[in-house]
Amino acid sequence: MEKEFQRKLRGKIESPQGVDPNILEVVDYAYQGRRDIQVEISCPEFTSLCPLTGLPDFGKLIIRYTPERLIIELKSLKYYLLQYRQVGVFYEHLLNQILKDLVSVAQPKYMEILGEFTIRGGISTKVRVEYRKEEEKN
Repeated sequence: MEKEFQRKLRGKIESPQGVDPNILEVVDYAYQGRRDIQVEISCPEFTSLCPLTGLPDFGKLIIRYTPERLIIELKSLKYYLLQYRQVGVFYEHLLNQILKDLVSVAQPKYMEILGEFTIRGGISTKVRVEYRKEEEKN
């Protein structure tokens, strides 16, 4: 019975490749070249799926960045993150993918993303990934 239920759940899992980063929008940072700021965005109700079981993963995402020329438009970020609700992805891959997409669009001087995921099976997980402009790599 449990294996049948898991098979049904897994049938609804989408691939991370189904997430469209083109939904992300940016606007000009009016103080570029005059003042650095750090932006912190919190998404306390982030949801994705476990790629093995199809069960939901819940967590909090914290995005911190120092813009160079552009800032992330928040409504588009919300819709971008909502796409992960049906995506099966491990936490470590998830944060790297979000970082890649946000850096590609916003081209910040610095960005870090922290994921604090709720307890499952007695284990909680925190994942942190960062980007610095001078360290540009693929």
